[in-house]
Amino acid sequence: MKFGMQGTVIGWQDPWAQTASELYMRTGTGQIYPSQDPPPGRQAFMEQLKQLQADFYVHHVFPGLEGQQELLADMLAYGMELCLGNEYGNINGPWEEGTNRYDIPDEQIRLAAASGLLIGLLFDEPEHLQINAAQYRKDGWFPHWSSLTMEQENVAALREALTAAVAKRDAHVRSIVTEVQVPSPSPGTSNVPLISEQVFPVLFHAQARGGMALCPKIMKESFQSLQLATALGAAKQYNRPLWLCADLWGPDAGEWPIRTPGFPGHSPAEFASALRMGYLMSPTHLFVENVDALMRFDGHSFQQTAFGDVWQQFRQEFVAAHPLPYSHMDASADIAFIHSDDSNYGQNERPFGSLAAAMPQESQSIFHVWHLLSHRTIPAHGSCMHIPGYTFPRHRLKASIAEERFPLWKGAQLPPAPAAAAANRDGTAAVHPLFFPLNNVLVYDEFAAEPQLAGAKLIIAAGSSLSSGTLRAMRRRAEHAGAVVLVALWLLPEAWKQRCIFPGGGAWLPTADFLSDETAELARPFLGRPDCWVQRFGNKEVHFHKGDHGGFTLDFELNG
Repeated sequence: MKFGMQGTVIGWQDPWAQTASELYMRTGTGQIYPSQDPPPGRQAFMEQLKQLQADFYVHHVFPGLEGQQELLADMLAYGMELCLGNEYGNINGPWEEGTNRYDIPDEQIRLAAASGLLIGLLFDEPEHLQINAAQYRKDGWFPHWSSLTMEQENVAALREALTAAVAKRDAHVRSIVTEVQVPSPSPGTSNVPLISEQVFPVLFHAQARGGMALCPKIMKESFQSLQLATALGAAKQYNRPLWLCADLWGPDAGEWPIRTPGFPGHSPAEFASALRMGYLMSPTHLFVENVDALMRFDGHSFQQTAFGDVWQQFRQEFVAAHPLPYSHMDASADIAFIHSDDSNYGQNERPFGSLAAAMPQESQSIFHVWHLLSHRTIPAHGSCMHIPGYTFPRHRLKASIAEERFPLWKGAQLPPAPAAAAANRDGTAAVHPLFFPLNNVLVYDEFAAEPQLAGAKLIIAAGSSLSSGTLRAMRRRAEHAGAVVLVALWLLPEAWKQRCIFPGGGAWLPTADFLSDETAELARPFLGRPDCWVQRFGNKEVHFHKGDHGGFTLDFELNG
C-alpha cells in the first residue's frame, strides 16, 4: 500500500504555479479563493511532503499547464511518484468536445510516463459530472463521458455507451503510456490507470467495466459501509486497483481548524477513524484531500494542524503496528448484493445524465435493500447524504460567519439550528457518522458470474435489469450450493416467479417488496448484529463498532 497527499486548493499557492493559483477556481464551490497563507517555495513544499511520509503526490494540473515542467523536475529530484488530476480543468475548462471533461494533454501524459514516476490519471467525480452535467460547465448540457447518446431513452443503452466511452479513453491513454514504458505484467491492466474518484456510490461498476481503477471517497457525505462494499465488489468483479481518497471536505463544522465552510467538514477524531478504516480495506493507494487541511505555512515554515497530528500518528505508529496479510482483492461476501448500475443515488432522474430518459422506478429497490441490510439505519430513499432529510451544518456556518474571517484556526461553535433544519439530529450535532452496520456485503452488477457468488450464503438481486447469465448463476447457487436467493419479482421470467426450497437447503425467494416485514424476516438470519459492521478479507475479518454514541468514530477488531 502506498500513501499520498493531494495538493493545496485554498491554503497557499501551488508552489509550481503561484500566479495561476490566483486566476483559476481551485475548488468546486464556484468562486476563486485568494490563498490564505504566504507561498512556500518548491523545495520547502517537497521537503514537507517527505516529512509527511508521502509516497506519491496527487497534482491538480492547471488548464494552462503552468508549472508542469518544474513539477516533473522536482518529482524526479525527490524520487516521488506522481498522479495527475483533472479537477481544475473540469471546473474551469477547456473541455473535450461534447463533454464537461478536461483531459490532460497527450504530450503531458507522455512526458510524465517517460519519467517512470507517473502512477495514474485521477478523474475527479466523473459520476457526479455525468449525472449533474451542469455543475461546472454552464453553456449547455454536456455529460462527462459525452452527450452523443443523450437522446437515447433506453437505460441499458446509456450504460453501455458510458462504458464504451471509458474504454475508448483508457485505450488511448494506454497507447501513449506503452510508447514510453514497459507494458504492465498483469493482463488487462495499465501501469497508468484512469482512476475514478467518486463521491456518489454509482457507476463504480460501469466505469470499472470500461477499464477504470476505483477510488471511493471516505468521509465526505457517504454512508461508509455502503460506499466501500460497492467499490470493493466492483474492484473484485473487474480485477481493478482500489484507491481510497480520505476527503476532508464534508458537511460538518466544529471546534477544529476550518479554512472555509466544509473544509475540513469532519472532526480530527473522525479523520483518525476514517484513516484506520480505509487502511483496513487494504487498498493499493490511500491519499488525503487536501494537504492544506493538515498544514499551515507562516512564511518561514510549515506547522501541523490537529489534522496533521492525526496523519503523523497514523503513518508513524498505526501503519507500522498493523501489517496487513491481505489485499482488497481478497474481499469475500456472506451477502452478495447484485444490482444493475442504474446511476441513481437518490436523485431519481437523469439516468447516466440523460435528460430524455426516465429513471426506472425499479432502481429505488436498491435503496430498499440497503435499508434492509443495514438494520434500517441507511435511509430507504438514497445511497448518500445528498438526498432529502439531511441539512448540513457547513451551510449554517457559511451563513453566520463572513468569508473574510476565515480561516478559523479554533473552529466554530454554531448557533442552534432551526427546528426544521434539525430533523436528522439535535440541531447542533454533526450529521456524518462513519458507522452503519453491514455483515460481509459485496456489491456486483447485473453481469456477475457464478465464481463471484461462491461462498455467499445470501444473494439478493434488485435494480432495473439482470443479465440472463447472472440469473442462471443465481439459480444454480440456490439449487446446488445451498444459497438463499432473494430476488426482485420483476427481474424473473414467468417460470421462476414461484418460491422454491431445494434439497440442499437453498431457497429461491422472489419478492415484490424489499421493505416488507416478510422480506425482512427472510433476510434476518444473515444480517449479523446491528452493533457491528463486518468486512472479510480471506481468512481475516474486520469488525467495526461505534467508538462513540453517534458512530462518528470507530473501534475495530481484526479477527482470524
